[in-house]
Amino acid sequence: MTFSNSGGGPDILKPSVVREGRPFPLGATWDGLGVNFAIFSANATKVELCLFDIDGRQEIERIELPEYTDEVWHGYLPNARPGTVYGYRVHGPYEPDAGHRFNPNKLLIDPYARQLVGELRWGPEVFGYTLDSPDKDLSFDDRDSAHLVPKCRVIDPAFTWGPERRPQVPWENTVFYEMHVKGFTALNERIPPEERGTFAGLANAEVAAYLRALGITTVELLPVHSFLHDSYLTEKGLKNYWGYNSIAFFAPHAAYLQTPFANEFKEMVNQFHAAGIEVVLDVVYNHTAEGNELGPTLSLKGIDNASYYRLMPDDKRFYINDTGTGNTVNLSHQRVLQMVTDSLRYWVQEMRVDGFRFDLATILAREPYGFDEGGGFLDACRQDPVLSAVKLIAEPWDIGPGGYQVGQFPPGWAEWNDKFRDTVRAFWKGDEGQLSDFASRISGSGDLFNKRGRRSWASVNFICAHDGFTLNDLVSYNDKHNEANGEENRDGHSNNHSWNHGVEGPTDDPEICALRERQKRNLMATLILSRGTPMILAGDEFGNSQRGNNNAYAQDNEITWLEWAKIGQEDRTMLSFTRKLLEIRKSFPILNRGRFLTGNYNEELNVKDVAWLTPDGSEMAEQHWQDTNAKCFGMLLDGRAQATGIKKQGSDATLLIIFNAHHDVVNFTLPAVPEGRDWVNLIDTNEPDRAEHPTFDFGHVYEVTGRSLLVFALIGEDKQLWRLRNAGSMRDIDNWVGPPAQQQ
Repeated sequence: MTFSNSGGGPDILKPSVVREGRPFPLGATWDGLGVNFAIFSANATKVELCLFDIDGRQEIERIELPEYTDEVWHGYLPNARPGTVYGYRVHGPYEPDAGHRFNPNKLLIDPYARQLVGELRWGPEVFGYTLDSPDKDLSFDDRDSAHLVPKCRVIDPAFTWGPERRPQVPWENTVFYEMHVKGFTALNERIPPEERGTFAGLANAEVAAYLRALGITTVELLPVHSFLHDSYLTEKGLKNYWGYNSIAFFAPHAAYLQTPFANEFKEMVNQFHAAGIEVVLDVVYNHTAEGNELGPTLSLKGIDNASYYRLMPDDKRFYINDTGTGNTVNLSHQRVLQMVTDSLRYWVQEMRVDGFRFDLATILAREPYGFDEGGGFLDACRQDPVLSAVKLIAEPWDIGPGGYQVGQFPPGWAEWNDKFRDTVRAFWKGDEGQLSDFASRISGSGDLFNKRGRRSWASVNFICAHDGFTLNDLVSYNDKHNEANGEENRDGHSNNHSWNHGVEGPTDDPEICALRERQKRNLMATLILSRGTPMILAGDEFGNSQRGNNNAYAQDNEITWLEWAKIGQEDRTMLSFTRKLLEIRKSFPILNRGRFLTGNYNEELNVKDVAWLTPDGSEMAEQHWQDTNAKCFGMLLDGRAQATGIKKQGSDATLLIIFNAHHDVVNFTLPAVPEGRDWVNLIDTNEPDRAEHPTFDFGHVYEVTGRSLLVFALIGEDKQLWRLRNAGSMRDIDNWVGPPAQQQ
């Protein structure tokens, strides 16, 4: 195509040359000579490719795709190049009662777009029906929406990766760190201002240095696929901060790009990989930003609504809403399933990410008849040589029928374990009758996952995540405080298992502050030392607060941005303590084993993998487990226990972890164990700054402070003192957070 720039806007001198092209691959593909365009629609009657100027403001040409093969419309433009901006208009029946909502007046986003240009501006034109019509969505709107919707851009995927650096961290060694692209760097002065809140900001070498020094192996990024801000939020001056509102599954979110190039995402991944850190994406394939029958027409709804979405079988005007967002993507359709798996492979092969956490994953595994671990999506992932080789994590619930499926995903998958979250919170809050369930959670939740050869890493343990209180707020608030969301504090969970320890919110009371800090250390220690895969919420390592907001999905501001400049001495203590815990987990292999802890006696090896102890040092009996008032016990991890499927005695260090959720001191007798001499204390949450590790004889009665956790390691007869390997220093962390508060 040739343009003249004289006068006002670009003038078309001659139409583009169009060839037949090919029906694959789907999307806009630059082959070095031209661009092939291919889009699936089973029910369309005509598809027009609309070309725009470089800024996406003016439509400069409209081309009918010439071929239709296997329900794919396609054409080839030999004169098109990377940077070409485009969208689609799709013709077909407008029959909402039959599930069809074609409207060629609405410019549509290519589901396979690799990059979007511009942001959605809300207006009545983006709806396929006339908003003020008494017939609602049965009416038809003939206004053009092109000036309001984002456009698609053809990209050149070429990128120099250099030496292959995929960390490929074993599951047993994995430590997740859930973080937000913008929130992590928005307020950090060590990141150049123009890079804060972008992929370029996360690509800064100091970010990887901080995470590596902390002990993180794998970052889990909140959604980075292109997403939209709901109209009801923009009307209130808010944004969809979390990003669970996808509109393009192949395109990185434009607001996270500091440069005009989508390859900026690759630069970020390359930096993380160079530091040995994996990148996992939180992905949202269960719904899109188009909402229900009253939502806008932006992409899939106008391309082939009846194919892409699950519709009510007895009235196809309406959508099945298993997501709570208005619509549900129809993964039972072969082409829709292909779109999702193509997207996943694109992010693995082209963008080189290391895995995915699937939002509301139960929906992805649900067929029309219900949840099925042998359904199309899970089968596709299991047999795919690309997807089966990366980390796959399910959020195993949704609001649909049979939506709660924790422990029911197939082998090869890990799952968020909300039972761990709730039980651990309740235990440390001091709730009665928690011992038995708590022991199950910290030993790998074998009651949920120990089947079919699954390993203990399948339980992704967490205390806090993006959805809910931060660790600091968990010990500082009894109730949620979501007034800033503009919903009169009606949104968010009310059952948080939280405790303010006497005062709601911030306080200067030294006793309350000290107890809160100890409780944060108790919770963090439980998370990191438990069997399973720990996930830390970004900022919890230094006590970040969201001011009591437990549903900060719309807060793109200081409520959610990590406030690095406000890190004080207590926060630095928490940061150092978290790093020490992660070093202990790394240094003592017994904490990383993939085998579930069962407590069964192995006669051949004359050992139990775990023994549960009462404060007098004896093993717990049934009456102890049934004692609802009991809140203190010990967990003895015997290093001689079988470490793998090979029946031989292990050679790891033996550890003793004591949990005391009682409000007062409990005298705990340190037990005598074989092949040892005495115990060295590695952790006491009541004394987090202690530099030395004192030793204690067998039979010593240790005064365990109320609401505290202790870790002891066995000193063998060879008099070897098990100590932490000094694999790193606090230097990189100090460089990130600055000098101690008293020196500032």
